[in-house]
Amino acid sequence: MKRTLLVCAFILSQVLSGQSEFSNLEKTLQNYIKGSSYNELDILKSAFAENATLYLTTRDGFKRFTPEEYAGFFKNRKKGEFNGRVGKVLSIDIIKDIACAKVEIAGPDRKWVYIDLFLLKKVNENWQIISKTATKVKDSK
Repeated sequence: MKRTLLVCAFILSQVLSGQSEFSNLEKTLQNYIKGSSYNELDILKSAFAENATLYLTTRDGFKRFTPEEYAGFFKNRKKGEFNGRVGKVLSIDIIKDIACAKVEIAGPDRKWVYIDLFLLKKVNENWQIISKTATKVKDSK
């Protein structure tokens, strides 16, 4: 009986730990969404590891960006003002101290929709985005 209780307690601790990790990782993704939706550059940059790489398609082709360069896309907009971007976490998969996540980002009135894919790493008890790429899945054209 005592052994059964210990096993149950261990399983419960693992489940609760997993929920905590999921919650902590989701907080990082929400910082990305909030920062990019409200032009909050500090919040946006806090979601990324300093040496993260972002691989995005631009008018000039496929390019690599730093978190600082990516945050610069929002620098000329009023801080704290909603810019129309709506984000929704679609999936999260955690394996120990690494994870992948899928997020939908939709423009005003869903005229355009992107799917962002993230790789994340747990660093010093915090989850950080180490890589991001995106593709447009819906266009108003």
